[in-house]
Amino acid sequence: MIRVEGLVKRHGTQEVLRGVTLEVRRGELAAVIGPSGGGKSTFLRCLVGLERLDAGTITVGDTTLRPGLSHEAEADALRAIRSRAGMVFQHFHLFPHRSVLENLTEAPIHVAQRTPPEARERGLALLERVGLASKASARPSTLSGGEQQRVAIARVLAMDPEVILFDEPTSALDPRTTGEIVEILADLGRDGLTRVVVTHAMGFARRVAQRVHVFHQGRVVESGPPDEVLVNPRTAETRAFLEMSG
Repeated sequence: MIRVEGLVKRHGTQEVLRGVTLEVRRGELAAVIGPSGGGKSTFLRCLVGLERLDAGTITVGDTTLRPGLSHEAEADALRAIRSRAGMVFQHFHLFPHRSVLENLTEAPIHVAQRTPPEARERGLALLERVGLASKASARPSTLSGGEQQRVAIARVLAMDPEVILFDEPTSALDPRTTGEIVEILADLGRDGLTRVVVTHAMGFARRVAQRVHVFHQGRVVESGPPDEVLVNPRTAETRAFLEMSG
């Protein structure tokens, strides 16, 4: 579903991603782990065109993004990728002046051209799925961090993506709430959704991911099933990171 080859991203003179190559299969949950500053969040942002790549290619489904495309071709590629892939940000980015349900219906109505009744029905069903049906009329500021995270997930699902990217979905959440979010991420696999999750939660990566990719200083230093990467790592960089993670 996702193929990345030789991805390079620079911020000024700093090379944040230094030739990243990896694949994520359709329906897979891929965990991206590694020390802070290793380029993990930048990698996610590149996948949906929030950061422009400086070299390499990103292919989502049958659409390929690469440097050097004409403005029109790049816009078409980004439109195609964003129609298939959504992102749940670490800090949620919910609309504070909208109700929970309005957060879910805004994009389906104004971007996907769905009718308000259709968007509302879908939004209510998604809130039910993530356990927040009673919060439809609430404002995001009245919700806990875990509840806001669930709204953010439902908002992405409202656009019926094939791929969802998650940037640290359990950061700063208590253990019980973390468990609830992990269950939702695992449950999405029933729909055949492809999920890429940047995380520091090694227990989550080992229990739920089908494949783990270890980033270190802008490179992928190791990839494989979690029982291999997290139990018998092959590289010194992975071993050092796992020791540091406790």
